[in-house]
Amino acid sequence: MKEQNIQITRDALALALEAGARKARVTLARSTENLVSTLNGEVDKVTRCEDSSLSFALFVDGRFGSFSTNSLDRESLREFLGKAVGIVRMMAPDACRNLPSPERCCKTAITGNELDLEDPAYTELTPERRRGIALSAAVFGKIKPEGYKIVSEEGEYADSRYETVVMDSQGLVCLHTEDNFDYGVEVTVEAGGEKYSGYWWDSSSRLDKLAYAGCGETAVRRAAGQIGSGPVAGKKYNMVIDRDVASKVVSPLLNALNAYSIQQNNSFLMNSIGRKVFSEGMTIMDLPHIKGQTCSKLFDSEGVATSEGPIIEGGTVRKYFVNSYMAAKLGISPTVEDATRPKVLPWPEPGMHLNDILRLCGDGIYVTEFNGGNSNAATGDFSYGVEGYLFEDGKIVKPVSGMLVTGNFLNLWNNFIAAGDDYRDCMSKLIPTLAFANVDFNG
Repeated sequence: MKEQNIQITRDALALALEAGARKARVTLARSTENLVSTLNGEVDKVTRCEDSSLSFALFVDGRFGSFSTNSLDRESLREFLGKAVGIVRMMAPDACRNLPSPERCCKTAITGNELDLEDPAYTELTPERRRGIALSAAVFGKIKPEGYKIVSEEGEYADSRYETVVMDSQGLVCLHTEDNFDYGVEVTVEAGGEKYSGYWWDSSSRLDKLAYAGCGETAVRRAAGQIGSGPVAGKKYNMVIDRDVASKVVSPLLNALNAYSIQQNNSFLMNSIGRKVFSEGMTIMDLPHIKGQTCSKLFDSEGVATSEGPIIEGGTVRKYFVNSYMAAKLGISPTVEDATRPKVLPWPEPGMHLNDILRLCGDGIYVTEFNGGNSNAATGDFSYGVEGYLFEDGKIVKPVSGMLVTGNFLNLWNNFIAAGDDYRDCMSKLIPTLAFANVDFNG
């Protein structure tokens, strides 16, 4: 299959140049996904999806256009590209558009499995095995709760293989293959005439490391933990954020460091390179080459090689995310288009988990869910609905819901207390439990 993918991409690139493109980049993306959904312990739906697409970046007489198609037939592609090149010729010239310089591009993604993201078990899976996993993971009717009842359980097992080939007219050839195995479940419980929902999931690039067996019980506990929840008095609290939702206060920082946001004057981190704008305890590294972990990658969509290094170090901004186009527009050095595998490093000491951080903070609100709300990319102001638990003296005392947390990301991160050492390696961003001081909560 890999050789076939390479040949399809090579032929497509040749057709793009034949159609009149001076330079071109072609990306072939192929995916196969199998899903087994369950409802209340029984198979509800079985799905198999296969998809193939070719994406083209065409540079024609100083002009640029991007196009995509699901047709891989040679003659159809020839006609498609002829029309595409004609459309590009009608566009305004753009001197900032170009392929990245070859010396910046990845030269090590040769087999597609350099990061050990292919699992031989994927090709050996049968429909019966998939059904067996989904059914064995279900807990409906297997748990006898006290004080509440389980109303419904919706589970889904999925496995997928994603294959990518990127080539350009300067000699770039990059391959990436990634297998994923996932199980997620949502459980609804009822107590006192009120219903509460809880969700849990796991994911891995290895089937034998997928912890599907405990997901249902965790979802039930999370749902039951909300029974009797309500707002507490509005004031400033210490805020501890669960690792599963902590990206809510990290992703806006990464977005603000993207050159697109900066070029549009839509970033609260403009002119921040080399400046200390956060607490000295705050360090985010980009670690894109962790073998065996989902989302690790050797190259970005332009084929530029990813590399390990600090994004924010000791509160000082070290890196913008700048693709080739934005580099030319802004007159700054290019990097990569985005953070590949960002990780918030533990602070003030390694080895801390949730309970350690609750004890460190003493009293406050432990946030387990963000419900709606918004943030302002230009100012960094935010307002989110939250639910979770009130904790006192480091121990959880009651569930909380119907609260609103407001603030500004710069102020929030300058009141940074701690980061745990408990991130989940199945997530795209390696973010642990986080804690902040003096955060505004309103009931």
